[in-house]
Amino acid sequence: MAELAVGTEAPDFDLPGDGDTQIKLSALRGNPVVVYFYPKDDTPGCTKEAIAFSGLKSEFDALGTTIVGISPDTAQKHDKFVTKHDLKVRLAADTETKTAQAYGVWVEKNMYGKKYMGVERSTFLIDNNGKIAQIWRKVKVPGHADAVLEALKGL
Repeated sequence: MAELAVGTEAPDFDLPGDGDTQIKLSALRGNPVVVYFYPKDDTPGCTKEAIAFSGLKSEFDALGTTIVGISPDTAQKHDKFVTKHDLKVRLAADTETKTAQAYGVWVEKNMYGKKYMGVERSTFLIDNNGKIAQIWRKVKVPGHADAVLEALKGL
């Protein structure tokens, strides 16, 4: 499968979300969307990233932008994660990893010599027309949410 590139159509998804919702990318068209993929709820880096995006949510809202975090965790785990950390972003459950695969972020990882499949922390900024405006791969959490907000202001 070809790697997604800036200017290409963002793959649509329709996933169970936190709070007993469904999150469908095409239903959000007409406004920018930040889709960030993260490995697992309630782990240090993933928690910091979710809190950083939550902290800037009012600024993203002012630009008409929805933030959606996607991981292979269940919607029920997302609910606990949201409650525990008072998160303000929407979380989607990609339990079958089909969306992660469509975005090219379900990759082979290597930890302590053990190979396994997992989510590569990545963010996609999607414009009003459903096209990818910017891609961040192998995201380092510190300062990332701010960088995404700055890129959004330039759309």
